Amino acid sequence: MATILLDMDSVICDLMTDWHKKYNEEYQDSLTVENLKCWKSEKYVKPECGMKIYDYLTEPGLFLNLKPLPNAKEVIERLSQKHELLIVTSSVSTAFAEKELWINEHLPIIGKENMIFTHKKDKVCGDLLFDDAPHNLHSFQATGRIAIAMDYPYNRMVNVPRVKNWLEFERGIIENWWGIKQ
Repeated sequence: MATILLDMDSVICDLMTDWHKKYNEEYQDSLTVENLKCWKSEKYVKPECGMKIYDYLTEPGLFLNLKPLPNAKEVIERLSQKHELLIVTSSVSTAFAEKELWINEHLPIIGKENMIFTHKKDKVCGDLLFDDAPHNLHSFQATGRIAIAMDYPYNRMVNVPRVKNWLEFERGIIENWWGIKQ
């Protein structure tokens, strides 16, 4: 049985839409995830916003109200029948409780007991990491383990296998594209 590490933000749930909506409303802009060609969001916002783009990530309720990405819940439930699944998420500390509540509501089969909060995902024991952050994908792959990218414009410079959605990720696990133990 493989241990699969799953990122939360922009992999299980849609962070970018709600995060960018807050910025777009305040600054009358039209930022979307498709605009981001690198991980540094501050490069794509109006100069008067700059690093303040990250302040939205500390607003109460943001992480609690995110929507699951299409098919994420169903695929996670199916994969949990044959694999050990751990949620491995990096976050501002003010979001920890909201993320635990979100997981308990949307993925009770996983539960908060199977969540790990860390900025160093490459230090977590697991066979495969499904993530979107370029630095996490690169550092996990550098350990000799398998990193799979949820494909976004901001992570395309990292040379790892990538998928566009949860059904494609599930197909890769079932068909053993990445050679993990079944």
